[in-house]
Amino acid sequence: MSGIDERLGRMVRRVQAEGRVPAVAAALHRADRPLWTCEAGGTGNDTALGPQTLFRIGSVTKTFTAVLVMQCRDAGLLDLDDPVGAHLDVPAHGELTVRRLLSHTSGLQREPHGDVWDTLLAPGADELLADLARAERVLPPARRFHYSNLGMAVLGQLVARLRGGTWAEVLADRVLAPLGLTATTDRPGPAAATGFLVDAYSDEAHPEPPTDFAAVGPAGQLWSTATDMARWAAFLADPAALDPTGAVLAPATLDEMRWPLTVTDETTWGAGFGLGLILLPQGERVVHVGHDGAMPGFLAAVYGRRGGDGTPGAMGAAVLGSSGTGVQVMELPHRLLAAAVEHDPADVEPWRPGPPAPEHLRGMLGPWWGEGFESVFSWHDGTLQARSAGDPAGKPPAVFAPLPDRPDVFRTVSGREAGELLRLTRDATGAVVRLHWATYRFTRGQETFDGYDFRR
Repeated sequence: MSGIDERLGRMVRRVQAEGRVPAVAAALHRADRPLWTCEAGGTGNDTALGPQTLFRIGSVTKTFTAVLVMQCRDAGLLDLDDPVGAHLDVPAHGELTVRRLLSHTSGLQREPHGDVWDTLLAPGADELLADLARAERVLPPARRFHYSNLGMAVLGQLVARLRGGTWAEVLADRVLAPLGLTATTDRPGPAAATGFLVDAYSDEAHPEPPTDFAAVGPAGQLWSTATDMARWAAFLADPAALDPTGAVLAPATLDEMRWPLTVTDETTWGAGFGLGLILLPQGERVVHVGHDGAMPGFLAAVYGRRGGDGTPGAMGAAVLGSSGTGVQVMELPHRLLAAAVEHDPADVEPWRPGPPAPEHLRGMLGPWWGEGFESVFSWHDGTLQARSAGDPAGKPPAVFAPLPDRPDVFRTVSGREAGELLRLTRDATGAVVRLHWATYRFTRGQETFDGYDFRR
């Protein structure tokens, strides 16, 4: 066993022991190393604990439902700003938009009508939708983040209606099979761990009752292995590596899902929420993207890592535990990801010379000044790019793409001023003498807004 494997394994075993979790399974996926797995404890039944053991992943299920919704959007079946009532026959709250439900900013109450956590009896599809007439809007739409299992359950029914099957059937066909997530299922089967509540004042672990969440399933029904979930986390962070043809979802759509639409706490700003995804900044331009999950007897945390020096491609970690109170499980994937990068970083790729910039752009490369500040335009990786001269290391540049019918006009496709136009102005000799980026004037020397040039 390598040093990093032993380091990570010790972290898992410590969480199992100190958190008093009957079973913990962890996995780490990365493009440049073999899959790493570790288990500690026992299943609580007659099956052996191993990489094949199923755990309930709870609200990690929501990330799958969100991907199904975005597939529908990309297929032209809906728009994110459509009211849900445009696609589902609902007695109330039909004006809430798909985007608001995905980002938990609809203001819809957290749970379906009734005391489902007392009875453990979830409604069927027809009942779920009919009971929207008795559900509250506890906040105005877009006011703030308010987590809603009910909202995600409604989206699951929306997907089923648009695709002409059950939510579980659509999920298996359009996500699980294409990504090779063969162990992920809405039914546990015989290879599942038993979920427990561990007594606070003794070592007794009492099994929690099995539950089927029926029409609320799109919010928390799934079971899976740590191996499958580490792969799923890697997909959420780096879809092009695991789905190069975009069969499940285009990388640009995952980029859209990862954009923070709200913070979950207005005072600390420690976490954000995108379209169905939790976003946890880690410092130094690193973010962990994924979701936590909790169901009776189980906790799960599934996150991919993006950005930062030493982070390899397709990096994701999953930790699954069979205790409803083993909260150490929730922090462990973040620690595993950080430790793996610190002690076994991605190899440094050598720089290699590339082709020259196109002839008509060579003369405009270098420093330009706008609004009193210097920016540097360059040609790298086959694209025109720009950085502010004072940008910190690691900050991505603005990247431009030419408009096909206007050779001196570019669209900013990423980075600063994304979406805005860059326009080049040439003199009679063809030399670029001025730029306009998002309508702001850029010149070779520092100038005031009325044109005073400090080089005079």
